[in-house]
Amino acid sequence: MNELNSLYDLIGGETKLRALVDRFYDIMDYSPEAEEIRAYHAKSLIQSREKLFMFLSGWSGGPALYVEKFGHPRLRQRHMPFSIGEMERDQWLWCMSKALDESELLPTVKELLKTRFSEVADFMRNKAEGAEVKSEK
Repeated sequence: MNELNSLYDLIGGETKLRALVDRFYDIMDYSPEAEEIRAYHAKSLIQSREKLFMFLSGWSGGPALYVEKFGHPRLRQRHMPFSIGEMERDQWLWCMSKALDESELLPTVKELLKTRFSEVADFMRNKAEGAEVKSEK
């Protein structure tokens, strides 16, 4: 990534970022592979699309639209009402990976985004998994 360009610029600014978000939600909406994560969203994805676009705009170095409208994102706190484990993380990442693969972004930008999204999605996990329940005798 060039120091002179933000990730937002490398994505292609507002138009390309909005297209990426829209494709992400289209994939989530119609893919059986994302059924569980889709169920966490409202029937209409209009608000989710707009909030993700606004968040990613600022997150990637563009206009801080989300912060201007809603304040600090507090991603983990805002997602606490939802049980997010490996399956939910993986479904979210699957949708985003497909959207990125279908985009016209440079391969280096796609890979950078996949890495960054993977880090954030893993951080969002809030469900303990793999722990065995031990009974006392």
